[in-house]
Amino acid sequence: MTAPLIRNVSDTARWVAAYRAMETARPDALFCDPFADRLAGERGRQIVQLLPRGEESAWAMVVRTVVFDEMILAAIERGADAVLNLAAGFDARPYRLPLRPDFPWFEADLAPLLAEKEEALVGEAPVCRLERRAVDLADREARIALFSEVAEAGKNVFVLSEGLVTYLTVEQVRGLAKDLHAAQNLRGWAFDMASPLLLKLANRTWSKHMTQAPLQFAPSSGERFFAGYGWRAAEIRYSLDEGERLDRQPPVGRFARASWRLLPEVLRRPFRKMGKFVRLERV
Repeated sequence: MTAPLIRNVSDTARWVAAYRAMETARPDALFCDPFADRLAGERGRQIVQLLPRGEESAWAMVVRTVVFDEMILAAIERGADAVLNLAAGFDARPYRLPLRPDFPWFEADLAPLLAEKEEALVGEAPVCRLERRAVDLADREARIALFSEVAEAGKNVFVLSEGLVTYLTVEQVRGLAKDLHAAQNLRGWAFDMASPLLLKLANRTWSKHMTQAPLQFAPSSGERFFAGYGWRAAEIRYSLDEGERLDRQPPVGRFARASWRLLPEVLRRPFRKMGKFVRLERV
């Protein structure tokens, strides 16, 4: 039996890092991540090459990176005094964003992944006060302890969980939402979400390659799912809209793009809203 292309969650981190490296190499790059290529490694580049529509999917990850860069910096401008990055993976924002040297930034992820990341970044200095925490977010006691610790580091902590919730079950997301809300100083939370339609299309394309890291969470209620757990939507951006703004769009031909624009909005809406970026505030 052939092993799945995505062997574990660490491979998803390598995969996304490869997209950031691809964008950085462009002459019209929307961001510069000089660490992305070494973090992706040969494995990350291989995943992009071998995964169905691997290179074609770069636009979505690039747009996601830019949008969360913007959300983080805007949150800090509004008064966020610390950032907690859950399932940080091979993210390099503490090394490349314009942050104050004393700004507290916490990264949380599995111990083996953080160890690999630290080894890859030996000799590199973050631009802020970076602290890493090895934690399995599926372990409720461990994550509650993490949230309590970080909540003491600031009065207005902004939480990022880029590329996380889609891999969780409904019960896991519900538990995460409750535990984040229980830590009073965790005041904002940003993440990406898929619609049921997008989840269906993605699984049709990638499911056999991602049996060790399946895509699962895509509630029909969308961001309203979180209303019952103390959170309300403060900002929603859609992947396709942001892609048009940033000139990073799905690689379709001119005819398909022109046909898309001719469709009535009622037919375009389910596709336009398939992927979204959500920023929540505690109620």
